Amino acid sequence: MSLVVIGDALLDRDLDGRAERLAPDAPVPVVDAIVERPRPGGAGLAAALAAASGETVTLVCALGDDAAGRTLAQLLVDADVRVCDLGLRGTTPEKVRVRAGGRPVVRLDSGGEASGCGPLTAEAAQALRAASAVLVSDYGRGLAAEPSVRAALADLVVPVVWDPHPKGPEPIPGVLLATPNEREAAAAGESLAGAVAAARMLAARWRAAHVCITRGARGALLVGGAGPALAVPAPTVAVGDPCGAGDRFAATAALHLARGGSPWEAVQAAVLAASAFVGAGGAGAGLGSESSAAESAAEVAARVRAEGGTVVATGGCFDLLHAGHVRMLEAARALGDCLVVCLNSDASVRRLKGPDRPLVGQDDRAAVLGGLACVDAVAVFDEDDPRALLRALRPHVWTKGGDYGLADLPEADVLEDWGGRAVIVPYISGRSTTQLIEVARGI
Repeated sequence: MSLVVIGDALLDRDLDGRAERLAPDAPVPVVDAIVERPRPGGAGLAAALAAASGETVTLVCALGDDAAGRTLAQLLVDADVRVCDLGLRGTTPEKVRVRAGGRPVVRLDSGGEASGCGPLTAEAAQALRAASAVLVSDYGRGLAAEPSVRAALADLVVPVVWDPHPKGPEPIPGVLLATPNEREAAAAGESLAGAVAAARMLAARWRAAHVCITRGARGALLVGGAGPALAVPAPTVAVGDPCGAGDRFAATAALHLARGGSPWEAVQAAVLAASAFVGAGGAGAGLGSESSAAESAAEVAARVRAEGGTVVATGGCFDLLHAGHVRMLEAARALGDCLVVCLNSDASVRRLKGPDRPLVGQDDRAAVLGGLACVDAVAVFDEDDPRALLRALRPHVWTKGGDYGLADLPEADVLEDWGGRAVIVPYISGRSTTQLIEVARGI
C-alpha cells in the first residue's frame, strides 16, 4: 500500500521558552531560555504523520532553493517520506510559533510571497499512478492550482482526499472525500443544520462523492449522496494543542481509504486520531505522541504542573459507572486544575473482585470515564494498586471516595516522596456496583 500526499510544504519552527516577566518598555512578555524545534508543516506534516504509521508515503511538493527549503527536505527524509520536488518559485514558507509554558505567545509567518512551481515531473507522475490513494493538502500556495498537477489528478481512479484552503482552488470534480473545516465551508452559524446544508451545497458544487466538514472539538459531519448525514462526535479533550489536527485528520482518512475502508469508516477513525493528537500536545509534541492513553495522562499532568497548576488523581475499577462515581469524580476535579483517573485493568479487577469481574472491559470503562467533563485523562494500570503509576504522574492530590479511610490507602505513603497529599471526598451512600449487580441478578 502506498499513499501520495501532494500539496504545499512549509517549515514550522516552535521556539519554546519561559515567560516570567514583562518587558520594561511595553506590556509584553519576555520569553527566554528558548529551545528551537523545527518540523515539517503543511503538506509536509500530513506526509510525515502518514509515514509514521509505517506505510510507504511520497510527498509531491515544491521546495525553495534556500536554507529553509534544505532544512525542510532533511526533516522529511528523517521522517521516512520520499520527496518529489517540483521547485518553488520563491522562498520557502516558514511559520514560527513562540511559546511559553507550552502556550503560544505569537506566530510569525514569512516566505512564500511568490507562489507557483514547476510542472509535474515524470517521477511525480509515476508515483501518482502507483498510489493506493492520494491526499491533496492545499495550503493556498499554488501547487494545487498547477495545471499539470490538476490534469494528473483528474485521470486517477484511486481514492482522492482533498483538504482545501480558502486561498486555494476548488477540488477537481469527482474526489471521493473533501474535508473543509467550518470556516472553509462557511457553515451557517456553525450549527449542525447549517453544516449539513453547507456540506450538501459543496458536494453538489464540487461534484464530490462525499464532503466531511471538520468541526474541531465537536467532531465532524459527513454527507454523501441522498442518504442521512453522519455526525461523528469527538472525544473530550480538556487539555491540548490543536496545531496540526487538520493534517492528522486528513492523513488518517486517506490511509484508511488506501487500505480499502469506506468514507464512513475513514471519518470515524480520523476523528479519534485527531482528538488523540490534540490531547497529546499536537504537532509540537512530535510524531506518534498520541500513541497511548498512559502517555496522554502523563502529558496532561506534566503540562498542568509546568503551568503552576494542581494535578489531582483518583483511582478505582469504575465497573458499571453510577451516580456515586460521578459525584466523587466531580468533587475530586474541583480540588485542582486537572483530574487523571488511574483505572484498574481487567486483570487487576479480576484479582481484586473475583473471576466474574469486571462486567465492562477496560477499554470501554476508559472510554466512558474519558467522556465525562470532569475527567481530563485516563491511565490504565495492571498492578493491584496504582502506586507505580502515581510515581510517574506525581499528582499534588490523590483522592478516594468517602467509603475509604486514610489508613486504608496504601498510596498515601508514596505521595510523601514528592510532597503530595491524600484526601477523602464525599461519596453518595446507597450507590455501588455490587448493589447494581444484585438488582440485575434479581430481575
